[in-house]
Amino acid sequence: MKNYKGLIYACLLAVIVLFTACSNEGQADQNGEADEETENGATYEWKLGWNSGLEGDTKGEAAIAFKEYVEAESNGRISIEFFPNETYASSPEMIDAVQLGALEMAIPGANELANIIPQYSALSLPFLVETPEEAYAVLDGAVGEQLKELSQDHGFVALTDVDLGFTQITNNARPINTPEDLRGMSIRSPNDVSLIETFRAFGSSVSTMAYTEIYSGLAQGVIDGQFNPLINIYDQNMQEVQDYLAITNHTYYYCYMIINQDVFNSLDAELQEIVRKGAELARDASRAVVEESDAYYLEKAQEDFVEVTYPDLTLFQEAVQPVYEELESVMGAEIINDIQAFLEQYRN
Repeated sequence: MKNYKGLIYACLLAVIVLFTACSNEGQADQNGEADEETENGATYEWKLGWNSGLEGDTKGEAAIAFKEYVEAESNGRISIEFFPNETYASSPEMIDAVQLGALEMAIPGANELANIIPQYSALSLPFLVETPEEAYAVLDGAVGEQLKELSQDHGFVALTDVDLGFTQITNNARPINTPEDLRGMSIRSPNDVSLIETFRAFGSSVSTMAYTEIYSGLAQGVIDGQFNPLINIYDQNMQEVQDYLAITNHTYYYCYMIINQDVFNSLDAELQEIVRKGAELARDASRAVVEESDAYYLEKAQEDFVEVTYPDLTLFQEAVQPVYEELESVMGAEIINDIQAFLEQYRN
């Protein structure tokens, strides 16, 4: 009996020792994982939304370049999920979501952000910049840096600009050769006072429907026409429901890649630098897309539209001069003067 009790005691002791060893091993594993996480730092999962397509689209290619660089250079600490074509929300709603922190990142138009920061309408002023090189020089210089810094008073950080290109006009009423040809037309515009006043100066009525609703608005005859860079016109297949295209280059379009300010500030210095570098690559990717696509779509447009016109822009430029004075009260004369002074020096 005594031997039997001894055997039970030995078995219990062995079980206790085994259990303790396993517990210690498990604790060691947990500590190992914790140490690894501490060594590598916190991880982040971000959502990035915009209102147009993915591959072959300026915003889409910018997003791809950003994601590839940031995920690789952060060793997976940052992962990014895409929401193109307003699959997260409408573009204005995405701006609100980024400010509130519900959405980490978005690529809204500068003219959409102008409802928060009026100076972002400045490059929308008609015929202010004449070439892509001029637009890039403004955005890459001191004026562009000042514009980006304005974002930090509004809950987000403007990481970089994203190129869209110069806008052209399409419609279903008639070919456009002079401002008079636009009189009485219903034209869709972003909700940007610079652009709205520009087309009012041409004698058009203006509708501000969402970008993703333009096709149906044109197809149903709710609006006669719209204006967008060629790549956006084809992104939304507007050539299917429009007869006339006028090459006017009347305003330069660009976006900002924005991130919630608290999210950006939560990153360590190394990750912030990775994000900023990724944003530079995104900007360069968008500019490359515009450069490559403009010639392609212009040639394609000769077949897809009933008529393509190349108006003499002198009359258009004269018609919009009052817009500059009107917009001084909205965005302030300083930003307009700064850009004009820079361009005068740049052109000389």
